[in-house]
Amino acid sequence: MAKQKIGIFDSGIGGTSIWREIHELLPFEDTIYLADSINAPYGVRSKQEIIELSRKNTIKLLELGAKIIVVACNTATTNAIDELRKEFDVPFIGIEPAIKPAALNSKTKTIGILATKGTLSSSLFTKTSELYTQGLNVVEVEGNGLVELIEDGKINSEEMDSLLDRLLLPFKKNPIDYLVLGCSHYPYLIPKLKEKFSPDLSIIDSGEAVARQTKSILEKKNLLNIDFSQKGTCFFYTNYNPSVLNKIINPEKNEFQVEQLDF
Repeated sequence: MAKQKIGIFDSGIGGTSIWREIHELLPFEDTIYLADSINAPYGVRSKQEIIELSRKNTIKLLELGAKIIVVACNTATTNAIDELRKEFDVPFIGIEPAIKPAALNSKTKTIGILATKGTLSSSLFTKTSELYTQGLNVVEVEGNGLVELIEDGKINSEEMDSLLDRLLLPFKKNPIDYLVLGCSHYPYLIPKLKEKFSPDLSIIDSGEAVARQTKSILEKKNLLNIDFSQKGTCFFYTNYNPSVLNKIINPEKNEFQVEQLDF
């Protein structure tokens, strides 16, 4: 089992931000990344639709030899991971907005959360927020349209700049000192976000914490690959146009291959 792969899925290319952290921490592990881009974004779908899509992705990852599954999608985690854990006998790692560190470290007692509608309206997000944000002013913004532009490869477009300027207004009107990114696509916007805010603003995503948790669970389950003789192989699959995913994971050289796959 330890020789099998770490399976990762997202509603598109965004979860590659999580994959990068896992690959950096566990370079000798084989990984499979599944981009369900044809159904992106999950954030506008019903809870039942999200569960069914997550179930479909899980089945495909298990067919491809996954020993653990990372749900690299905030919306899928908050809406579907409990159901997945009930149905499948494999460890699952979820991802949710890093509210706790922002709440504990905020000096202004005002934090911002940029997330999808599906995440912000979920019961898991509500519970986490209520647990850590007592006495804080929490400014929540739905990032409507951001995932679609990222999936279309328009991160550095005028269209993205215009949309961000409009979406970020509530944060500009409040003295937030922490901005929590509640979607795995959004770390790809960090350079742009830094341009639009004061250097004093701290921007937090969950990637590093998810990677550490993945390693911890693999160790506890005796699933960690301890063969350090060669680097792990990384497999990337998408059910949509592979060019954007290829560009995201190969910004400088063609180190990794992307395959189009129906699932």
